[in-house]
Amino acid sequence: MTDIAVPPTSGVTLRPVRAGLHAVVVTIACVLPVFLVGGLAVQLGDELRFSPAGLGLAVSLHFGVGALASVPSGRLAERYGAAVVARAGILLSAGCLLAVATLARSYPVLVGLLALSGVANALGQLASNAALARHVPPRRQGLSFGVKQAAIPLSTLLAGAAVPTVALTVGWRWAFVAAAGVALAALAAVPAREPRPGRRAPARPGGATAALVVVGMAATLAAAAANALGTFLVDSSAGRGLSPGLAGLTLTLGSAVCVAGRIGVGWFADRRAGGHVAVIAGMLVIGSAGLGLLAAAGSGPLVAGVVLGFGLGWAWPGLMNFAVVRLHPQAPAAATSITQTGVYAGGCLGPLAFGALAAAAGYPAMWLSAAGAMLTAAALMLTASRLLTPAAAAGPAR
Repeated sequence: MTDIAVPPTSGVTLRPVRAGLHAVVVTIACVLPVFLVGGLAVQLGDELRFSPAGLGLAVSLHFGVGALASVPSGRLAERYGAAVVARAGILLSAGCLLAVATLARSYPVLVGLLALSGVANALGQLASNAALARHVPPRRQGLSFGVKQAAIPLSTLLAGAAVPTVALTVGWRWAFVAAAGVALAALAAVPAREPRPGRRAPARPGGATAALVVVGMAATLAAAAANALGTFLVDSSAGRGLSPGLAGLTLTLGSAVCVAGRIGVGWFADRRAGGHVAVIAGMLVIGSAGLGLLAAAGSGPLVAGVVLGFGLGWAWPGLMNFAVVRLHPQAPAAATSITQTGVYAGGCLGPLAFGALAAAAGYPAMWLSAAGAMLTAAALMLTASRLLTPAAAAGPAR
């Protein structure tokens, strides 16, 4: 089961609103490198000579490193506190952005720096989870985690805005310099002091630990399918005959629906006493239907598939973090680091595997395979829900 924390004896407690703002700002600052590379891929590719396949490899390595760094980042957040780890993530992210602006003269250097920024991503995610768990009342944590996860698709909008405002006027390197400045400005949102993490009794294994592993496995499959949605939707839409402008608008629609879905699901979670993992399973079933619709011809199935795929099939990460924190309130960063490893692993493997399948068999086959992966993830979430039921009934180990 989980550890039991002794309440901290010193420090300050953040107000819930400030804690939520801190989590959102830190999350955006630490994911900027990977989204900015994606947003400026055309300019970067022209100068550093890499193809879309090279971009996919670089992004996959970023998330692969994030998967490896997730559990250590969670342990650091539990040991040193969310504020310390958040500052480390922000500084590392800003350093990677500046290094890309000044040192990236070849594709391998860019890949190495983007991989290093995967550590910053993990540090920021786990620090934000710990801050929300510590400072936001349980009755409002669902919405807080939903808003925090909605900051990730919002980061794509910042990256997109950097193209016409900076990259096409003064050059893409200055866009990375500006992004580094934005990341460093996020340090102001991190509290100077924080309660020291309490002492914990030794952990005892139980059903909840096994359930976390199963949830992490489900998150890998679900994130792989959902990341394929974000990666290949525009190209797939263009292949169906849509103009480049309309194809791009499908991704804009998906991002907007994803933001609304993550916030709405979090709001709904605060009004339920439990069963959150089972709700995720239901969301994934409907999301898989959306991915399946993308394999059909016509604009109607395309729009429905985008709405269902993004709105439910990619709106669950905040609810997952909330459910894990509710089960492990004494060690939220360590617990969510296990499931976050699955999310990063899916982000790493999904574009590679489904991209290869699309190249070999076409987009319809790829969408059907992604739907199957998401449906399998739903089954694993249901299995985890059954594992969690006796663990939650038994109460925390003391």
